[in-house]
Amino acid sequence: MEFRTKVEITRPPYSIEQSDKLLFVGSCFAQNIGGRFKEDRFVTDVNPYGVMYNPASVLHTVDRYIKEGNNPAVVFITLGTNHVYILKETGEIVDNCMKRPQKLFEEKELTIDECKIYLKKTIEILKEKNADVKVVVTVSPIRYAKYGYHNSQLSKATLLLAVNKLTEEDSQVKYFPAYEIVMDELRDYRFYNPDMLHPSQQAVEYIWEVFTEKYLSEGAKLYLKEWLPIKSALNHKPFNPDSEEYIAFMERTKRMIDSLKSKYKHFVL
Repeated sequence: MEFRTKVEITRPPYSIEQSDKLLFVGSCFAQNIGGRFKEDRFVTDVNPYGVMYNPASVLHTVDRYIKEGNNPAVVFITLGTNHVYILKETGEIVDNCMKRPQKLFEEKELTIDECKIYLKKTIEILKEKNADVKVVVTVSPIRYAKYGYHNSQLSKATLLLAVNKLTEEDSQVKYFPAYEIVMDELRDYRFYNPDMLHPSQQAVEYIWEVFTEKYLSEGAKLYLKEWLPIKSALNHKPFNPDSEEYIAFMERTKRMIDSLKSKYKHFVL
């Protein structure tokens, strides 16, 4: 007997290698998953100019990132909201209000088509640099209490519909259902932080496991299997760091690191 619904995830027509350059842009959920890739020593940049929540700000980040000479192989976009803030003086959407008075800004909700247009421009910029770039879009499951929960859901629905339109038009863009995994599969406040809004570390870990199973190559999975014991060893806090036992332990760890470096040329500790 099955006591929960399971979100079905289609395996993409490509696999992520340990050597691929990855870019994560978007809300704090991108920080969580992107941070895990970085922690596990994949070639990863995460929100190089700060956390971005809406499609317009994602476009601004990618445009700047590419103009600075970067060329990612795989780009992950996590959308949090369709709400943007416009500086009244210039009429431009800002990515960060920089703690300036609220009266200087006008808040606006992007339509489905506006969201799609910003995302499409983002992908066009990426393809101009690398025609084979892979793009994965997710919608953050983090709800925005300040909008009210109904309006928060409307915001998420707008993003989901925009992404759906985009993936129908561009086969290179894939949707990963992080939102559905939290809302429909986990579906329990056990998987939230005490604020009851943000997914817990356990939920993030589950999404990481699901994602890596579907998106990583067999070679990248093997790399993770070889790296994790080293990661655990490096995180070990010794009771007596001067003991012969610990010194021998660290020497074994160093040999494991050297072996990994020789096998994976993009591995940097």
